[in-house]
Amino acid sequence: MSRPDESILDELRLQRADGVGPKSRQELIEYFGTASDVLRASESELTRVSGVGPKTAFGIRQASELTYEEDFAKEFQACEESGVALHFAGNEGYPSLLNELPSPPGSLYIRGEYLPRDQISLAVVGTRHPTTYGRRAAEMLAGGLARAGMTIVSGLAYGIDEAAHRAALNAGGRTIAVLGSGILNIYPETNRGIAEEIVARNAGAIFSEYPPFAAPHPGAFPQRNRIVSGLTLGTIVVEAAQRSGALITARLAMEQNREVFAVPGPITNRSSQGCHALLRDGAHLAGSVEDILEALGPLAEGVEMAAAAEGETTQKVRHPAELALNDIEKGVLALVTKTPVLPDTIVQNCELMSHQVIAALMALEAKRLVRKCENGGFQRV
Repeated sequence: MSRPDESILDELRLQRADGVGPKSRQELIEYFGTASDVLRASESELTRVSGVGPKTAFGIRQASELTYEEDFAKEFQACEESGVALHFAGNEGYPSLLNELPSPPGSLYIRGEYLPRDQISLAVVGTRHPTTYGRRAAEMLAGGLARAGMTIVSGLAYGIDEAAHRAALNAGGRTIAVLGSGILNIYPETNRGIAEEIVARNAGAIFSEYPPFAAPHPGAFPQRNRIVSGLTLGTIVVEAAQRSGALITARLAMEQNREVFAVPGPITNRSSQGCHALLRDGAHLAGSVEDILEALGPLAEGVEMAAAAEGETTQKVRHPAELALNDIEKGVLALVTKTPVLPDTIVQNCELMSHQVIAALMALEAKRLVRKCENGGFQRV
């Protein structure tokens, strides 16, 4: 295996410096230019950056001394053997939706295949200790949305997360699992089988921003949640107490200008309190797959999907073709030609955010003005 370019190693060194998180990393890069420039700076120069104190500056200076042979070689070899790819923010292969975040992960380890079509995705999150009702709701929504062509994103945790991943796989759909540990240290271990199945079936990918063998720790999970919500057009919360990681994900989704959905539940159930609070504060009601697609913008007229809690029934979601286009849809349509064009290409040629372009393409497809192609691109009908 060849040694990575020094600029790549410098990016990893900076990310492993004590005291450097996603926000401070972003501020350091904006101030100095590149990770290599940051590592070459003196401690006094580093402390000129807002939020960087002497302790963090010392940590950066220590990180600059990490060597490939002692600190990275084993990891790179293990990743190569396991089919793990490393992608950096702003580069090809890195999810464009994450580039919109205020503090995107500087790098992502990805095992499996992340496709352009995976941008049309929704997160499904909730309690680690769901009721039977909550688990069935997660399975119904995740399975139905997967059949409708949406990629399901979650955190591979116990409970609602695993139910969502499993339902997407059972539906023959795609799913993305975002870890709060290293990509070669799956946590929880009991869900390793789901992770392996995602990769083996080419049904999605596993993501982590942490070093490959990193152990999980409490602070990693809230940070992981910003990726779960940031990868998607919206987040669906299924059963969450008033203080829970799922509500953190929902708040992050709001801050990222993504849609938020909540599944209602019995008022006597403590796990319903968080969802009801979200609904009170303006979240969309997630009572069915159709509710969610209506709020996002229709995927396609006449799409068949499963939408039942007890035994699957099939229904058609219909939308009037005569609906007038809004300004965003008109702008996006003008950039779609007879030759398939990827959503990322459209984003590069307009002033819209990725999620706005994707939502507009979904609506245009429903109105039969564009057609989605196998490569994830869209062409004019």
